[in-house]
Amino acid sequence: MPSLTSALPNLGRFWTIANVLSLSRFVLVLPIAVLLWQDGSLGWLLGLTIAVILTDWFDGRVARWTRTVSEWGKVIDPVSDKFAAILTVSVLTFRPVEPQLPLWFLGVILGRDVLILAGGAWIARRSGTVLMSAWAGKAASLWLALTVVSIILKADPPVLNVCLWMATGLFVFSFGVYLVRYLNAVRRSPPPDAQPPANNGSASGDAASGASAPPDPSVRATFADVGRAAR
Repeated sequence: MPSLTSALPNLGRFWTIANVLSLSRFVLVLPIAVLLWQDGSLGWLLGLTIAVILTDWFDGRVARWTRTVSEWGKVIDPVSDKFAAILTVSVLTFRPVEPQLPLWFLGVILGRDVLILAGGAWIARRSGTVLMSAWAGKAASLWLALTVVSIILKADPPVLNVCLWMATGLFVFSFGVYLVRYLNAVRRSPPPDAQPPANNGSASGDAASGASAPPDPSVRATFADVGRAAR
């Protein structure tokens, strides 16, 4: 019976300096969420926020400098970003102090990210095609950050409203961009039952020799796509 590790694709080294930097955002965002909920110290809040931004800026560069780029990093980095964003927006939506974010804004972010992740994983399984992140998604993330900062600094309502509606518009627009790209990928890729059959002789030879087949590239693409499409 094959082990769990043999069933998973090879995503490269897990414990690298770059991946540790990415994983640190899962930890750093927790005290940020507590401080936002309690409307705590602005100094601590800004310091921890800067630390999160620095880890996001350095992790990819460290991976390239140390030549430790891996599929794990391509998954962990964007997932940690989305975890931090969703947790922060959730706290700012339900916290008992003003100002707050509207509930519908949290719904827009959650709905968009879930659909993009599901669509990207489905496309990767169907065709093995990895769809890169679009510029519209990066622009939406920038305005989301500006919206959160405007709440932290208790900006005037007109400033907060501009940031809020710019972020919302870009999130909706970026979802449309991803949807068009997904539809184009579906039209270009053949359905699963149209793929050529596997070489039975080769498969039986591998089984007879006890050698295990290499990981399916489309499965590897699924893991990478879950990370990269989330941006």
